[in-house]
Amino acid sequence: MKNALKLFFSLIFFVTLIAACFYLPGLTAQDAAKEALFYRKLDKLMVRCQLCPRSCIIAGGKRGFCGIRENRGGRLYTLSYAKVVAVHTDPIEKKPLFHFLPSTLAFSIATAGCNLRCKFCQNWEISQSLPEEVQYSYIEPEDLVRQAKGSGSPTIAYTYSEPTVFYEYMLEAAKLAKRQGIRNIMHSNGYINQEPLKELAKYLDAANIDLKGFSDDYYAKMAEATLGPVLRSLKILKEEGVHLEITNLVLPGFNDNQDALTKMCLWIKENLGPDTPVHFSRFFPMYKLASLNPTPVETLEKAREIALDCGLKYVYIGNLAGHPAENTYCPKCKELLIERRGYFVTRNNIKDGKCKFCGESINGVWR
Repeated sequence: MKNALKLFFSLIFFVTLIAACFYLPGLTAQDAAKEALFYRKLDKLMVRCQLCPRSCIIAGGKRGFCGIRENRGGRLYTLSYAKVVAVHTDPIEKKPLFHFLPSTLAFSIATAGCNLRCKFCQNWEISQSLPEEVQYSYIEPEDLVRQAKGSGSPTIAYTYSEPTVFYEYMLEAAKLAKRQGIRNIMHSNGYINQEPLKELAKYLDAANIDLKGFSDDYYAKMAEATLGPVLRSLKILKEEGVHLEITNLVLPGFNDNQDALTKMCLWIKENLGPDTPVHFSRFFPMYKLASLNPTPVETLEKAREIALDCGLKYVYIGNLAGHPAENTYCPKCKELLIERRGYFVTRNNIKDGKCKFCGESINGVWR
């Protein structure tokens, strides 16, 4: 009789606990993880994540390198789905995208996490955090698109942290946004596998990819990654017809070698085309490199000179407000086309995608 009573009360406790997961106040859908895309089941309930080049093999109850994808009973789940830690309406020039819908606003969002470990990360507070370590708002993809539309922004930007780690959320939102006539852009490190990138590219209109350096040694030392997958991503985005711009953060004494810059610029010209906009961005002391000096202006100007000498047509200097290299110039007649002050456009002489003065076609999406 005692054993029967114990069994009865144990069953009652178990049923109550299960019910609480669905009915207790404060325990809602946002507390549940979402099954991830792009992974393969292995023996002994192990899984291999196939989203990014790390190809993490993850044991039960463990997470991958990014800290976002967790093996639960032989299935891989993303822990950041719809857990938005940043929502802002930014000038699109801040992404930076200089050849895509200038003077418009981008509805910009991020979740926690990243699949790189950059020592100079600007947004390390969220990119190097786990989902449970930061405050977030739970925003379903439908609500995200509704908010973007209400903001009047023609684009949703997946940015701030690394969009690859919230891939499932980005993909669902991008599909919905596309149906609503809202364009999708991302600022990414490009460290993603071919199959998921090609799937995303169907709904992606523009991307700015951080090409952090041009050697495996630099990527290994500064980001715990490799260069090859990023170069592959750049070529895929170009092939898929996504408007592409590149940012290179110039760290004094690390990736400012003139030979390496020349090789990088020639690679861009030969593989992506001379009309690919390139942004050389100024470094400021940050995160694990807080003791490093800001990039000298002359270093940035030399990088731009090298890029122009290599045949690149649109080369910018970023994080240096008021510098003439923030502006867009016609590669043919050299006239000023777009004048910028920080993130704001003060003059635009591009008409129907062409130079107002000589009629030269200017690469970009202008309306």
